[in-house]
Amino acid sequence: MLLHTILESFQPLNSARILFAAFLAILFLQSGLDKVVDWKGNLSWLKSHFANSPLSGIVPLLLGIVTITEVAAGVFSLIGVGFLLFTDNTAWAAHGAQLSALSLVMLFFGQRLAKDYEGAASLVPYFILAVLGIIAQSSLLG
Repeated sequence: MLLHTILESFQPLNSARILFAAFLAILFLQSGLDKVVDWKGNLSWLKSHFANSPLSGIVPLLLGIVTITEVAAGVFSLIGVGFLLFTDNTAWAAHGAQLSALSLVMLFFGQRLAKDYEGAASLVPYFILAVLGIIAQSSLLG
């Protein structure tokens, strides 16, 4: 039974699902946990980054929201990897990909308001990956 489960993981769609979830887990756990561990450093940098934007007065609140969303995206994706390895359940990985895409939309919005167009553009490949992850986890694919 375990061997069958492991071999199923190597099917193209299953491996794509696992790899999407693993990538998003690594990306968002690292990013979110960095914000937790170095809250003061991140807050200081973001306050200066958004000093001339409409978000300048609410940077700490927004940092908290983004941090929670990123950590949740990473945790859901990581749990999703486990479920994908041992079951056909894609729900955790799908929710992780959805939270990942939401996090990236929030970051993109902030970068655009701060007029950091290069920073905003650098988020686009990650967003595309997150959306592809949502599609890959969809039950419509089988």
